[in-house]
Amino acid sequence: MSLALLYSRAREGIHAPLVDVEVHLANGLPALSIVGLPEKAVQESKDRVRGALVNSRFDFPARRITINLAPADLPKEGGRFDLPIALGVLAASGQIPHELLSQYEFVGELALSGELRPVKGVLPVALAARDAGRALVVPQEGAAEAALVSGLDIYPAGHLLEICGHLTQGDRIPRYAAPPTGRAAVSGVDLSDVRGQPHAKRALEIAAAGGHSLLMIGPPGTGKSMLASRLPGILPSMTEAEALETAAVLSVSDGGFDTAHWSHRPFRQPHHTASGVALVGGGSNPRPGEISLAHNGVMFLDELPEFDRRVLEVLREPLESGRITISRAARQAEFPARFQLIAAMNPCPCGYLGDNSRNCRCSADKIARYRDRISGPLMDRIDMHIEVPRLPTEMLHHPTEEAAEESAAVRKRVEAARKRQLQRTDHTNRTVGHSNSALSSREVENVCLLDDAGRTLLHRAMEKLRLSARAYHRILKVARTIADLEGQSEIQIAHLSEAIGYRRLDRQG
Repeated sequence: MSLALLYSRAREGIHAPLVDVEVHLANGLPALSIVGLPEKAVQESKDRVRGALVNSRFDFPARRITINLAPADLPKEGGRFDLPIALGVLAASGQIPHELLSQYEFVGELALSGELRPVKGVLPVALAARDAGRALVVPQEGAAEAALVSGLDIYPAGHLLEICGHLTQGDRIPRYAAPPTGRAAVSGVDLSDVRGQPHAKRALEIAAAGGHSLLMIGPPGTGKSMLASRLPGILPSMTEAEALETAAVLSVSDGGFDTAHWSHRPFRQPHHTASGVALVGGGSNPRPGEISLAHNGVMFLDELPEFDRRVLEVLREPLESGRITISRAARQAEFPARFQLIAAMNPCPCGYLGDNSRNCRCSADKIARYRDRISGPLMDRIDMHIEVPRLPTEMLHHPTEEAAEESAAVRKRVEAARKRQLQRTDHTNRTVGHSNSALSSREVENVCLLDDAGRTLLHRAMEKLRLSARAYHRILKVARTIADLEGQSEIQIAHLSEAIGYRRLDRQG
């Protein structure tokens, strides 16, 4: 046989499209050519494959070898095709049988010695291979990541010879058996560590229950960052689908992820010097940015006005759509970006406006310019705005309040409220239910009904605060979440009044 066909997977965002690796041997001067839109690293695989085969004591065919990576219009990158190319050469030259090749998908980079090296993006490959009904052969280092996908046969290998022995049915590779891990418990900081700030804690609980974005304004040292870091501990546990989607983003990123904590909601805190590309993703071969790495988790932007205004403006579309499309001249990739935005800022450049401990020295114009660094449209997209005042010194030394509530107790209320939201929305045209923050305009009309007194109150607030239509809907969503936390089927005046109180920083923009 002079023709062999194997299956592998490319990288396209968090997806892994199928690639047919066709290897053909023909008479003519010895040569090896790779076609099918291969990038530089793929072109170089011919030398890695030759070295791996020779050092593994195989014969490298002295014939004209053509390798086609189909479909031809899909860009191919990285060393992930080394393994299927090497196996294709061996099968086409009759050195290994080809009958079992159609049952597997292969990804892996080869060393010149024939050893397998890990590749990025194994999790999307595993998801696609399971859906295609084929087993997956991967380097040993990627087996644990692939094992996050249930219902998939995984064969980890450390050397090319192991795979050849497996295909000849002489020395079978045992299927990878992942250790029973279950869901990792939420660990780290606890909400009970925060002293005082009952209003901020209440807002944080509402934000967690409905998936709402939140802006905290207060002098330095009042606990804004401390509060934000406690949010993941009170968020509902991720479903398996959410955890896999989040892990898939991390799998294709440069940083990778720890399989021991794959079910934890991410918490990302980019510095205010971050560029737009770092925040939303980019590059010649598009990579996910901070908003995608925070998918199904929290992104905390401290010192919000210190970010470049053009950088902040790129957040407007993802906040609405929950995804980001990165377009380049030759490549386009879409990444999920359904994150919960938590931001913090000082009330003025010096940070002490309204603070009893120190006097503010900023002029009115300077304060206005400082706050204008955040555009009106972006501020409009933040559901809740709260003030975090400085605590009295006596409370820090001798707290008089009762023992602060722990994150576990708050999380129970949050999960109960989120369950009501999911049950209420899973009958729509979406595949699963969603939180109140993701309600569409039509859904808001159906589930955020007000009585005559509520409509009158909201109408007055719209006129007095000069709120936009977007802010109108966000008030209703927050009020719906407050009602869910209290187990109420209808939005009451108290719920609506509290929700309006979280829009005090609105301005016409």
